[in-house]
Amino acid sequence: MYNTIDYEQLEGDYVLVDVRSPKEYSEFTIPGAVNLPIFDDEERELIGTVYNHESIDKAKKMGVDFASKRLPLLYEEIKKLRENHDKVILFCERGGYRSSSLCALLNSIGIGAVKLRGGYKGYRAVVNSMLPKLNSEVSYIVIHGYTGTGKTKLLKMLESRGYDILDFEMHANHRGSLLGDVGLGSRISQKQFESLVYDSLKNRKSDMIFVEGESSRIGNIVIPHYIMQSMREGKHILAVGSIEMRVRRIVEEYTKEKNSDKDIINSLEKLGRNISARRVEEYARDIRLGNYHQVAEDLMIRYYDPMYENEMKEFEYELTVNTDNIQKACLDMEKWLKKAKPE
Repeated sequence: MYNTIDYEQLEGDYVLVDVRSPKEYSEFTIPGAVNLPIFDDEERELIGTVYNHESIDKAKKMGVDFASKRLPLLYEEIKKLRENHDKVILFCERGGYRSSSLCALLNSIGIGAVKLRGGYKGYRAVVNSMLPKLNSEVSYIVIHGYTGTGKTKLLKMLESRGYDILDFEMHANHRGSLLGDVGLGSRISQKQFESLVYDSLKNRKSDMIFVEGESSRIGNIVIPHYIMQSMREGKHILAVGSIEMRVRRIVEEYTKEKNSDKDIINSLEKLGRNISARRVEEYARDIRLGNYHQVAEDLMIRYYDPMYENEMKEFEYELTVNTDNIQKACLDMEKWLKKAKPE
């Protein structure tokens, strides 16, 4: 026998263990969960094929055979987790065979483990129902500004000073622009993005959230419409800065990874709708020559600034801060906040 628990009941010192395959885990999981798969990707696919097209009993036997080879490692890893946490919570996709079987086995040999009722699907239902509610409880202060004005740096400084922030670009693993995924690796799923946003709002310390102004789409991710509406209804701050500082920031950010040149050139090719093929080729040549500052400045003037100009005219701003000095901009925002918010 083993205990089960609902996600909403989780509290105290616990660790979540996702026993699904590595591919399932990489697509989406519960934030903070560790992956200890019962089956690898090929085994899971093979079992599923046999289950659907041959025999359920045969698929179950295959599952037992595959799992038995991995049990010693799972035992050792979960034993270590159990030594360092009060509770080890196991989950699979729906709280079915994988988590149930492993939970029963572990409890039978004295390694207490608890099953998450409903598995990832149960958790996902909580996110779907609670994210709109959490959003309705907060007020957003939205920071707008052209590319390179340091809005993300400003958010991070505010966070370091104890304010709540919601960093959409970090959660989306994308900077929100056409070149926004340069050097950032693989994309994340919509479900994982929403889970990270849910975690941020659930763990906030106050009901005032600083956030960067975004369009509804960040790369392949869509910000839920109800969050976008709440942001529009929030207070708005404009960040401005010199073209020199903006260019410097962009070059530093986009060229810090090893394969950045290749990623930048690949992304530039997507600009064909907005910039002539000849100019794209000129940019690519300059990137190969290391003329990053020249390309960044030209892209800002010809492409990014005109694109964001109309969007920024939509709002009335409570405050304008110059982010050439991020620390001073942060202090100016704090002064404004003290005046805007009664003690």
